[in-house]
Amino acid sequence: MTLHKMLQFALALFGAVFLLVYPLAILWPSGWAWHAGAPYESEYFMMIVGLYATLGLFLINAARDPLANRSLIWFTIVSSVVHAAIMAVQSFGGDGQMHMGHLLGDVPALLLAAIVLAILISVSGVAPRSPSAR
Repeated sequence: MTLHKMLQFALALFGAVFLLVYPLAILWPSGWAWHAGAPYESEYFMMIVGLYATLGLFLINAARDPLANRSLIWFTIVSSVVHAAIMAVQSFGGDGQMHMGHLLGDVPALLLAAIVLAILISVSGVAPRSPSAR
């Protein structure tokens, strides 16, 4: 399998996982949901589900032509690292409520997606254009 094909596969795979945030919260709430009760009982969580489902669809579409979707891929990489870092800090809970399950659930999942996509986009020939190439 070529590096380009591996990038396409990773984009489709992580896109599908992003589409599955809601079912993951039902199956493993301590690793994916930040509230007690059913996932739909949190307006915040439903907003996150909507955002990640949308990103998932766009990543699946980007798998067709990663070169044309470099900025979306880099957005996914950077936003995943930022989101994971914030959640990692929040897992320790300043309000006295610990959410340590996230250090085994959504935090490493986001970091894995970011690392895999960053490596594959960097070595697959789908690197960002240099300013002089524009």
